[in-house]
Amino acid sequence: MLRIYLLLCCSFFSFSVVANDDIWLLVDTKALTIEVKKGQQTLETLNDIAIGRGGAGIKLHQGDNITPYGDYKIGWVGEQSSFRKFFGLTYPSAEDAQKALEQGVINRVAYDSIVNAHRAHQVPPQNTPLGGRIGIHGLGRADEKIHKAMNWTHGCIALTNQQIDHLSHWLDKGTVVRIK
Repeated sequence: MLRIYLLLCCSFFSFSVVANDDIWLLVDTKALTIEVKKGQQTLETLNDIAIGRGGAGIKLHQGDNITPYGDYKIGWVGEQSSFRKFFGLTYPSAEDAQKALEQGVINRVAYDSIVNAHRAHQVPPQNTPLGGRIGIHGLGRADEKIHKAMNWTHGCIALTNQQIDHLSHWLDKGTVVRIK
Protein backbone atom coordinates (compact mmCIF):
# COMPACT_ATOMS: atom_id res chain seq x y z
CA MET A 1 0.00 0.00 0.00
CA LEU A 2 2.81 2.41 0.91
CA ARG A 3 4.61 1.63 -2.34
CA ILE A 4 1.50 2.44 -4.40
CA TYR A 5 1.04 5.68 -2.45
CA LEU A 6 4.67 6.66 -3.05
CA LEU A 7 4.40 5.87 -6.75
CA LEU A 8 1.26 8.00 -7.06
CA CYS A 9 2.66 10.87 -5.00
CA CYS A 10 6.06 10.89 -6.63
CA SER A 11 5.02 10.31 -10.25
CA PHE A 12 5.37 14.00 -11.08
CA PHE A 13 9.11 13.95 -10.26
CA SER A 14 11.68 13.13 -12.91
CA PHE A 15 12.21 9.74 -11.32
CA SER A 16 9.79 7.98 -9.04
CA VAL A 17 10.54 5.70 -6.15
CA VAL A 18 10.11 2.28 -7.72
CA ALA A 19 12.61 0.28 -5.70
CA ASN A 20 11.55 -1.85 -2.77
CA ASP A 21 11.79 0.72 0.03
CA ASP A 22 13.16 -1.87 2.45
CA ILE A 23 16.06 -2.96 0.20
CA TRP A 24 19.24 -0.92 0.26
CA LEU A 25 22.95 -1.44 -0.36
CA LEU A 26 25.89 -1.02 1.98
CA VAL A 27 29.17 -0.65 0.13
CA ASP A 28 32.14 -1.36 2.39
CA THR A 29 35.17 0.13 0.67
CA LYS A 30 37.62 -1.43 3.15
CA ALA A 31 36.26 -4.98 2.96
CA LEU A 32 35.46 -4.49 -0.77
CA THR A 33 31.96 -5.88 -0.39
CA ILE A 34 28.40 -4.91 -1.16
CA GLU A 35 25.72 -6.05 1.24
CA VAL A 36 22.12 -6.23 0.05
CA LYS A 37 20.15 -5.18 3.13
CA LYS A 38 16.51 -5.29 4.14
CA GLY A 39 16.24 -3.00 7.12
CA GLN A 40 19.26 -4.03 9.21
CA GLN A 41 19.27 -7.64 8.00
CA THR A 42 21.89 -8.66 5.42
CA LEU A 43 20.25 -10.73 2.69
CA GLU A 44 23.32 -11.25 0.58
CA THR A 45 26.97 -10.21 0.33
CA LEU A 46 28.93 -9.70 -2.87
CA ASN A 47 32.69 -9.93 -2.44
CA ASP A 48 35.71 -8.75 -4.39
CA ILE A 49 34.32 -5.49 -5.70
CA ALA A 50 36.65 -2.82 -7.05
CA ILE A 51 36.55 0.89 -6.23
CA GLY A 52 38.39 3.97 -7.45
CA ARG A 53 42.13 3.94 -8.08
CA GLY A 54 42.40 6.76 -5.54
CA GLY A 55 40.63 4.71 -2.86
CA ALA A 56 37.53 5.92 -1.05
CA GLY A 57 36.89 9.11 0.87
CA ILE A 58 35.69 12.64 0.32
CA LYS A 59 35.77 13.36 -3.38
CA LEU A 60 37.60 16.63 -3.89
CA HIS A 61 37.21 17.19 -7.63
CA GLN A 62 36.42 15.60 -10.94
CA GLY A 63 39.14 13.20 -12.02
CA ASP A 64 40.51 12.39 -8.54
CA ASN A 65 39.58 8.68 -8.96
CA ILE A 66 38.07 8.59 -5.45
CA THR A 67 34.93 6.62 -4.64
CA PRO A 68 32.87 9.03 -2.52
CA TYR A 69 31.66 8.22 0.98
CA GLY A 70 28.03 9.06 1.58
CA ASP A 71 24.38 8.19 1.12
CA TYR A 72 23.04 8.25 -2.42
CA LYS A 73 20.21 6.76 -4.45
CA ILE A 74 20.20 5.10 -7.80
CA GLY A 75 19.16 7.94 -10.07
CA TRP A 76 19.26 6.19 -13.44
CA VAL A 77 19.85 2.77 -14.94
CA GLY A 78 22.00 2.33 -18.04
CA GLU A 79 21.26 -1.03 -19.59
CA GLN A 80 23.31 -0.23 -22.72
CA SER A 81 26.55 0.55 -20.89
CA SER A 82 30.01 -0.48 -22.09
CA PHE A 83 30.30 -1.80 -18.52
CA ARG A 84 27.37 -4.20 -19.14
CA LYS A 85 24.98 -2.41 -16.77
CA PHE A 86 25.38 0.94 -15.04
CA PHE A 87 23.41 2.06 -11.98
CA GLY A 88 24.10 5.79 -11.72
CA LEU A 89 24.17 7.33 -8.25
CA THR A 90 22.77 10.70 -7.22
CA TYR A 91 26.30 11.99 -6.65
CA PRO A 92 27.06 14.73 -5.72
CA SER A 93 24.76 14.87 -2.70
CA ALA A 94 23.66 18.08 -1.00
CA GLU A 95 26.23 17.29 1.72
CA ASP A 96 28.97 16.89 -0.90
CA ALA A 97 27.95 20.24 -2.37
CA GLN A 98 28.00 21.94 1.05
CA LYS A 99 31.56 20.72 1.77
CA ALA A 100 32.72 21.71 -1.71
CA LEU A 101 31.18 25.19 -1.37
CA GLU A 102 32.87 25.71 2.00
CA GLN A 103 36.22 24.62 0.51
CA GLY A 104 35.83 26.83 -2.56
CA VAL A 105 35.70 23.87 -4.96
CA ILE A 106 32.33 24.95 -6.39
CA ASN A 107 30.59 28.29 -6.56
CA ARG A 108 27.12 29.20 -5.30
CA VAL A 109 25.53 28.57 -8.71
CA ALA A 110 26.83 24.98 -8.81
CA TYR A 111 25.84 24.47 -5.17
CA ASP A 112 22.31 25.72 -5.79
CA SER A 113 21.88 23.56 -8.89
CA ILE A 114 22.93 20.43 -6.96
CA VAL A 115 20.73 21.18 -3.95
CA ASN A 116 17.73 22.17 -6.08
CA ALA A 117 18.01 18.94 -8.09
CA HIS A 118 17.90 16.90 -4.88
CA ARG A 119 14.92 18.89 -3.58
CA ALA A 120 13.09 18.14 -6.83
CA HIS A 121 14.06 14.43 -6.62
CA GLN A 122 16.13 14.73 -9.78
CA VAL A 123 19.62 13.55 -10.64
CA PRO A 124 22.02 16.37 -9.73
CA PRO A 125 24.19 17.97 -12.45
CA GLN A 126 26.96 15.60 -13.47
CA ASN A 127 29.27 18.26 -14.89
CA THR A 128 30.28 20.37 -11.89
CA PRO A 129 33.90 20.55 -10.66
CA LEU A 130 32.96 17.73 -8.23
CA GLY A 131 32.49 15.38 -11.17
CA GLY A 132 29.69 12.94 -11.74
CA ARG A 133 28.70 9.70 -13.42
CA ILE A 134 29.57 7.74 -10.29
CA GLY A 135 27.79 4.42 -10.19
CA ILE A 136 27.80 0.68 -9.75
CA HIS A 137 28.67 -1.28 -12.87
CA GLY A 138 30.01 -4.50 -14.33
CA LEU A 139 33.15 -5.14 -16.31
CA GLY A 140 31.78 -5.26 -19.81
CA ARG A 141 34.77 -6.43 -21.84
CA ALA A 142 37.34 -5.46 -19.19
CA ASP A 143 39.77 -8.08 -17.90
CA GLU A 144 38.50 -9.92 -14.83
CA LYS A 145 42.11 -10.62 -13.76
CA ILE A 146 42.78 -6.89 -13.42
CA HIS A 147 39.49 -6.49 -11.56
CA LYS A 148 40.55 -9.09 -9.01
CA ALA A 149 44.08 -7.67 -8.70
CA MET A 150 43.44 -3.98 -8.06
CA ASN A 151 41.03 -1.09 -7.61
CA TRP A 152 40.79 0.28 -11.11
CA THR A 153 37.78 2.57 -11.55
CA HIS A 154 37.61 6.36 -11.81
CA GLY A 155 35.47 6.47 -8.64
CA CYS A 156 32.75 3.95 -9.42
CA ILE A 157 32.05 0.61 -7.78
CA ALA A 158 32.72 -2.31 -10.11
CA LEU A 159 31.64 -5.92 -9.99
CA THR A 160 32.06 -8.83 -12.36
CA ASN A 161 29.45 -9.15 -15.11
CA GLN A 162 27.91 -12.11 -13.32
CA GLN A 163 27.69 -10.12 -10.08
CA ILE A 164 26.11 -7.04 -11.71
CA ASP A 165 23.55 -9.23 -13.49
CA HIS A 166 22.66 -10.85 -10.16
CA LEU A 167 22.62 -7.56 -8.22
CA SER A 168 20.41 -5.91 -10.82
CA HIS A 169 17.48 -8.07 -9.66
CA TRP A 170 17.54 -6.17 -6.36
CA LEU A 171 17.96 -2.67 -7.78
CA ASP A 172 15.96 0.05 -9.44
CA LYS A 173 15.75 3.80 -9.41
CA GLY A 174 15.44 5.06 -5.88
CA THR A 175 17.38 2.25 -4.17
CA VAL A 176 19.49 3.73 -1.35
CA VAL A 177 23.24 3.12 -1.55
CA ARG A 178 25.43 3.88 1.48
CA ILE A 179 29.16 4.00 0.77
CA LYS A 180 31.45 3.78 3.76
